[in-house]
Amino acid sequence: MRIAVIADTHGKLPVSTLADLRKADEIWHLGDFCDLQTLEVVRKIGPPVHAVHGNNDFGLDLPVSAVLERCGKSFYLIHIPPRRAEGAEFLLHGHTHVPRDEMIGGTRFLNPGAIGKANKGVPPSYAWLTVRPGEMITWEIVPV
Repeated sequence: MRIAVIADTHGKLPVSTLADLRKADEIWHLGDFCDLQTLEVVRKIGPPVHAVHGNNDFGLDLPVSAVLERCGKSFYLIHIPPRRAEGAEFLLHGHTHVPRDEMIGGTRFLNPGAIGKANKGVPPSYAWLTVRPGEMITWEIVPV
């Protein structure tokens, strides 16, 4: 299973990414669509979308967090990362606009960076999460 992980579109989903995102089995959005129109654009790309509410998603009806299981692994999706994630194998978050792949207390923290609004000198990006039964989880950051 190949999952496109995006965050922090801030109303700006680059058209250049759409063909690649259509190849995903699923799209996970980690918050900050910033408007209903961007949420609808992401939903119309094609693959099933799982999304959480960001701190700039005023009026959007999205959950604050989600727990998904794929190939026997659990993934906790949230916009603003907690300091610790007791019990979660993988915690995926947005908010910082900076890509991340870090182990903290037995949890792997992953952030795809911001696809729509670069920040802190980091170029826009998204990520591919590959999950296959019995294989190591892979995480690949894709600059936009």
